[in-house]
Amino acid sequence: MTPVPAPRRRTVLGGAALGTLAGAGLSALDAHAATAAPAAPAGTAPAGPVSYRNKQLLVAGKPALVLAGEIHYFRLKKADWQSRLDKAKAAGLNTIASYIPWMWHELPDGTIDVTGRSRPERDLGAFIDLCHRNGFLFVARPGPFTMAELKGEGVPERVRKDHPEIISTGWNDAPATTPTVDYLAPAFLKEARRWYAAVMPVLAKRLHGAGGPVVSVQLDNEIGMLAWVSNSPDLTDHVTADFDGWLREEYGNGLGDRYPFAGEDLAGRRKAIRNPKDAYGAALMHDLGRFMRGRFARYVAELRSAAEEYGVTGVPFVINIHGTSDSRAEPFPIGISQLMETYGGVEGMISGADFYLGDLTLRNVTDLYLVNAFMDAVNDKDQPVTAQEFDAGHADYGQNLDSQTSPSGVDLKTRLCVAQGAKMINYYLFAGGFNPKLDRPTGDGNDRIGITGERHGFAAPVDPEGRPGVSYAPTRRTVRAMGGLADVLAPMRTTYDDVALGFVPDHYLTEYHPPELESVQRVLDEAVNTRGAGPRGSLARAMLLGGFRYRAVNLQAGDLDPEAVPVLALATGEHLGAELQRRLVRYVEAGGRLLLSGRLPVKDMADKRCTVLADALGLTAGSTLTDANRFWLSVTAHGWAAPLPEVRLSRAQLCEAARGTTVLRELTTGKGCGFDIPLGRGRAVVITTDYQCDLTFWNRAFRALDAAPALRHSATGPGVFLLTTADGERGRLLHAFNVSSGYDQDFTVTEHGKPLFGGEKLRLPGSTAAILPLGLNAGGLRLAYATAELTGVADGTATFRALGGPGAESVVAVEGRARCDGARVSTEGGRTVLRVRRTEFTVRRA
Repeated sequence: MTPVPAPRRRTVLGGAALGTLAGAGLSALDAHAATAAPAAPAGTAPAGPVSYRNKQLLVAGKPALVLAGEIHYFRLKKADWQSRLDKAKAAGLNTIASYIPWMWHELPDGTIDVTGRSRPERDLGAFIDLCHRNGFLFVARPGPFTMAELKGEGVPERVRKDHPEIISTGWNDAPATTPTVDYLAPAFLKEARRWYAAVMPVLAKRLHGAGGPVVSVQLDNEIGMLAWVSNSPDLTDHVTADFDGWLREEYGNGLGDRYPFAGEDLAGRRKAIRNPKDAYGAALMHDLGRFMRGRFARYVAELRSAAEEYGVTGVPFVINIHGTSDSRAEPFPIGISQLMETYGGVEGMISGADFYLGDLTLRNVTDLYLVNAFMDAVNDKDQPVTAQEFDAGHADYGQNLDSQTSPSGVDLKTRLCVAQGAKMINYYLFAGGFNPKLDRPTGDGNDRIGITGERHGFAAPVDPEGRPGVSYAPTRRTVRAMGGLADVLAPMRTTYDDVALGFVPDHYLTEYHPPELESVQRVLDEAVNTRGAGPRGSLARAMLLGGFRYRAVNLQAGDLDPEAVPVLALATGEHLGAELQRRLVRYVEAGGRLLLSGRLPVKDMADKRCTVLADALGLTAGSTLTDANRFWLSVTAHGWAAPLPEVRLSRAQLCEAARGTTVLRELTTGKGCGFDIPLGRGRAVVITTDYQCDLTFWNRAFRALDAAPALRHSATGPGVFLLTTADGERGRLLHAFNVSSGYDQDFTVTEHGKPLFGGEKLRLPGSTAAILPLGLNAGGLRLAYATAELTGVADGTATFRALGGPGAESVVAVEGRARCDGARVSTEGGRTVLRVRRTEFTVRRA
């Protein structure tokens, strides 16, 4: 008996008839909204090309906020398409997205049906046209791979049977355990081009520039993910020959110093690549990852060329990035590292995150923050951040009643993405459906196109039968909240303090790790425990919860200018490439201020000794102590770190310092594990222990580097942080978050020591967030500030939602004259101050 496959992370979909709206707890007004024509999607009139500039997504030249919902037309009867679009209208979405599966449109005889001649549900143009008639934009995702819990990951099984040479071989000549293929195999490219020849003309006729709804086209899906998660790299004869040539070009006459097999013939070199030895295992892991980056870029270039040849131009092409699991995104930057050359700085390309995080809490809030920050670090000055698969639904992906996210999850994640500059969000899945039967039975257990059984999308906001589920109303509230401010949010850019977090893509070149090799395991253990967010995630979390609005910078993009990046924080272990070490030395010597957290780098990424940075800092790495074998490792604070209590930790690298100040010492030896060191015109704070997320300690460390957050709040409990977005002369918004688990917070806010919001307190219940105006021109009003959330603007009006409970007072200050029914009104100079005790209210220009 074939075992039932485990449900995947994103098995969600849905659909609904209007008659079920009331049963889902929606009001009569909501029901009316489901049938009424939606407002024109943001920035869609008149028709025109779609582009991006200055971190904005431009639809017909106007900044737009694309709020999409994924609806799989191929999992629904054609007669049910409209009812699912009705649910999307009622939710406030302005865009529909869908995979377009090759394996669904290819018939058993090998022909491709995209017109519905074999069955109505294959009429792709009809679905896109229906979306357009309903006022939606459209995001097309035509593969070749689509995943989506489809058999063969959306690629027809015929392709693999006809071309066995494209099937991957992994480590030790083992066959691949996933349906991955050699993307650049000539046979696969020929088949993929044949698929594009059928599907791209359908999209080309419906591009936004041609008066249609299509605003972006995704090229393939989660490229490289299958080989990564299975640790089974594509090592076909074709790939290994390509890799062999790359190695010879990269290292030239020095190849023999790196690889002992360099002098063998191709067969011997191929065998050594597939069956690596410990002496070169770490180097091979690193080089194979670097090589595959370029190979993925070549693959995407092939797909783009084919798409353009068949008429798809004038819209951004999208690369979606994978990498979350178990409600965390710690491995997500592996996907960025893999795919950064496919889109980073490439004109006409943008990236999108796929993330499945469930609730947003203290545990994983910095995971999502770093997803957006690291993606943006690879983007150029114009490319915006997007989310191509934003987990919607209540997370019971196995339909086992053993998992459920809270209503706050979708809201907090949406708001954080928007605050970090996301201009396109696709709620995946929005509506569920059914896996139709294959045209030709294969005897695989159910003979359906998907691996999830008959029903698909159990946990979606709209279930397979079309009924709104428990997550529909929270999703609707969030989408409508963002949609009501779309014109304000769309042109906004995120603003930051003068502190950045370093991103080292090469720290994530661990997706293909030769098994059972000690050198490889050393690099893996060190990288996984330190990269990105720092040991225990403390560095990134302390920066966010400590008040810093920080961006990330790609350290591999070139030297840093201390004027542009005055303070750099970097999480690293003992492995850091030689050129990056030299780059950090130059940065500090030129006046940069560096906070290093993890272990002192003393090796390069090939596990070879490299002490460039350590030598410049005057640090000598000694032994690393751990809390193993009933040894209660503890450290004490000294210098600017004192006074702080003695703290028990799990690891400390003991170092000797030739100069500077020791600020942390291991208790039993008295040796240092925290240092403050001058270097040239700059300074470095080096923390070589997994210090906990103690905001007092980390804020002192940054103060030692003359860095402090511009915005501060008075909340005493953890979980509150503040971000800002701005739009030139129009003004700015403050995005306030409280990600604590149900603990309400009352606090005031200052900027550079001066009170904001007139010194009034803000109130944020636990697991909520709010968007507040600060000197914002909106709706013909100049809003100096408001302690209530701005929910909409129109000519001469602005609407608000109070943050406190019933009866709580909200304060809105408007430059000039203004009025609000039932408000207490006072004037301060030329400013009108309105005090209102209503949950929702409207301020009007007087």
